[in-house]
Amino acid sequence: MLAVTRHQSILDLLQAQGSVQVSELSERLGVTSKTIREDLEKLEEKGLLRRIHGGAVGQNDQADPLLPLQIPNTKHSKEKAAIAIHALRYIKQDDVIALDAGSTTLEIARQLPNMPLTVLTNDLLIIRELMAKDQVRLVVPGGYRHNNVLVGNDALDWVTRLNVQKLFLSATGVHDKFGLSVFTSELLDLKKAYLAGAKEIYGVADHTKFDRAALLTFANLQDIHVLITDDGLEDEIFHRYEGGSLKIERASTESI
Repeated sequence: MLAVTRHQSILDLLQAQGSVQVSELSERLGVTSKTIREDLEKLEEKGLLRRIHGGAVGQNDQADPLLPLQIPNTKHSKEKAAIAIHALRYIKQDDVIALDAGSTTLEIARQLPNMPLTVLTNDLLIIRELMAKDQVRLVVPGGYRHNNVLVGNDALDWVTRLNVQKLFLSATGVHDKFGLSVFTSELLDLKKAYLAGAKEIYGVADHTKFDRAALLTFANLQDIHVLITDDGLEDEIFHRYEGGSLKIERASTESI
């Protein structure tokens, strides 16, 4: 069993039970106790659990669970609205943009004016939102449905050949060591395809995503030109992440 599959199994069991034991995981997953302890150490480093004697428990202080994309995350709606409004200043008439799948990019689609614009997206909820805006030219890469997202290998090469000027990219976690990460491998490949073809890359993530990591890294912080978050991000974290080629902007929630 691959390590990433094992890690996902551990997190699934942890979500169901609230705690896990090394001995139980070793027997269930068919690996040694040493391997399980190493797995728990790696998952703790990513902020996904807390180790205790003989096992691990969930991180009760997390603002919301780090789970694969199933339905839009409705938490922190005020922060996401602020990020979306801030992101609009980078979108101009006749631009060709890509909106990655996610609840914050969905909010960008909601806030987006009905104006001449080309939008590439694989998110079914974003597609539904933009269908009502007749001046927006909607481009869909196709594929099969995975939760609320269209995925498929046939679309990946096609996406990389498109002249996308600006990509708005979501993430499950933002971490100074593990970069931008996600749980689902199907989303990983499409995100990398978006990254390969885009000229300007804007990350959008509310402040609760920082110092957290999911299982699969799809981009380093240095790959992002501008990372847009909200004003809930503490100064210490802001200054720790800002530097080098990465520019972080905090959107104000005061008027939301």
